[in-house]
Amino acid sequence: MIKILLADDHHIVRQGIQMIIEDLINDCAIQHASSLLGIRKAFDKTAFDFAILDAQLPDGNCIELLKDFKTQSPDVKILVFTSFEEEVYALKFLEEGADGFLSKLSNEHEIETALSQLFEDGFYHSALTQTLLKLSQFQPNALNPLNQLSERELEIAVLYSKGFGNLEIANELSIRQNTVSTYKKRIFEKLGIEKMIDLIELMKKYHDF
Repeated sequence: MIKILLADDHHIVRQGIQMIIEDLINDCAIQHASSLLGIRKAFDKTAFDFAILDAQLPDGNCIELLKDFKTQSPDVKILVFTSFEEEVYALKFLEEGADGFLSKLSNEHEIETALSQLFEDGFYHSALTQTLLKLSQFQPNALNPLNQLSERELEIAVLYSKGFGNLEIANELSIRQNTVSTYKKRIFEKLGIEKMIDLIELMKKYHDF
């Protein structure tokens, strides 16, 4: 008996995925969850073979749980099924322990293909994810422009994105205000931006969830 967990806060999505799974696998037991808490409880009680998880649930992001689940159940294969942009988020979830990333914009055939590969091979990498994996080896900055920043520059960029001004950052980091201005200039030059709103958008997209 193959044990599968479906986690999504929309019942109709879980039902649709369950129908596809039942067409692919005859002998399976499927459990549902609609929150991170529900996922945690399910994993505490059952050793799942597969889990199909929405990235964002009402009580948080499932990326927080992936490493814990892999530690708890090393053999579980996890597919993240989400509306998050694949080009931005796929590698982040794979790095945290997911075995596949699938967009909710996929058509039924693509979903069937992804689930079939997950069940048969233990992973699913779309053509886009495969390209991203290759790029990450040779051109990491092309995937995440923030990789160009030094540790200190990223720290300052984070503070800017939180609404800190130059004086507040200087006080927070115990550095001079003109030093902060110099870092700001470097950050903007490396990222190819001119306005603070552009930095905030990049931080939201590539650094924060």
